Amino acid sequence: MNYALIMAGGAGTRLWPLSREKHSKPSLALYSDQSMFQIAVERLYPLFTPEQILVVASREHIADLAAQVPEIPQENYIVEPEMRGTASAIGLAAVHLAQRDPDATMAVLTADHHIGKPQVFRDVVQAALELAQQDYIITLGITPTWPSTDYGYIEQDGAVDKANGYKAYHAARFVEKPNLNNAQKMLALGNYSWNSGMFIWKVKVIMAEFSRQMPELHSSLLRIANLIGKPEYEQEMPAIWNKIAKQTIDYGVMEHAQRVIVIPADMDWLDVGTWLSMKSLLPMDEKGNSVKGETLLQDCENTLVMGSTRIITGIGLKDLIIVDTPDALMVCDLNHSGQVRELVKLLKEQGRQDLI
Repeated sequence: MNYALIMAGGAGTRLWPLSREKHSKPSLALYSDQSMFQIAVERLYPLFTPEQILVVASREHIADLAAQVPEIPQENYIVEPEMRGTASAIGLAAVHLAQRDPDATMAVLTADHHIGKPQVFRDVVQAALELAQQDYIITLGITPTWPSTDYGYIEQDGAVDKANGYKAYHAARFVEKPNLNNAQKMLALGNYSWNSGMFIWKVKVIMAEFSRQMPELHSSLLRIANLIGKPEYEQEMPAIWNKIAKQTIDYGVMEHAQRVIVIPADMDWLDVGTWLSMKSLLPMDEKGNSVKGETLLQDCENTLVMGSTRIITGIGLKDLIIVDTPDALMVCDLNHSGQVRELVKLLKEQGRQDLI
């Protein structure tokens, strides 16, 4: 059977002060009345039923997520005791899934991406699920629309196959976030996709790659697999988990995996990672201001305002981000939105756990 794995971990520190350790980015309603997690689940229907959707998240976040989408069975929420990188989180879900269905195919998806064309997304995932039956490792590529320096890229080389109306190409190499000059060159060449961080494979195939490329992680995952369903799981699993080295799936597996293909598509995709990306999802007035909550702006340009319980007023503001919460106010130059995580780091150093 096919399953979807939603990765709902991550601190989301660049979206502080809304995103906190106890209230993660996926649980927030940032640009809609629904949370990002609710949106992520809803766009999977009817391709996957709630019973076919698994969620990996930290223990403190699962209660929020489960309350938002109670249709997903409680046993489908998998606790990640501590963040050890995407490779281990995916591996943890894979061994849990293998226990219930050794022949399962899994789509690894995220809870913090905006996808403006959900039907295109479902069609591409369906194509990938079909191609995965040939033991391919499939990554979903995003057709780039500007020379972004915020995303990794995938070089496409030669069509390999086709499914559900979409062509799949050999993934020649993965490219880390480039500088502007290299991003412009790749955009001009036309055979590069943005790396969406979404993957589809058989559980057996990804476990074989873990065994080949990350043998220590693979060994730890097998030890965890032997505990699943046993009373000692809760006590012994974290001890194994906390000794796992942190690693991403890109570095740990994808860059040197076998039979990797990419399906590029335009699904109106955006990684909602910073307040700058968040700004583009809210309606803008004629001067480029984007607001949520009660605001009163005069002679302001290109400014994002996220309000909470009180009115926010501004005069003569330009290129600013203002985010107000009951216990913290953050003001930032729009071009420095990626540095908000540094504020969180400073707060930690000052012992302000109440704010993070």
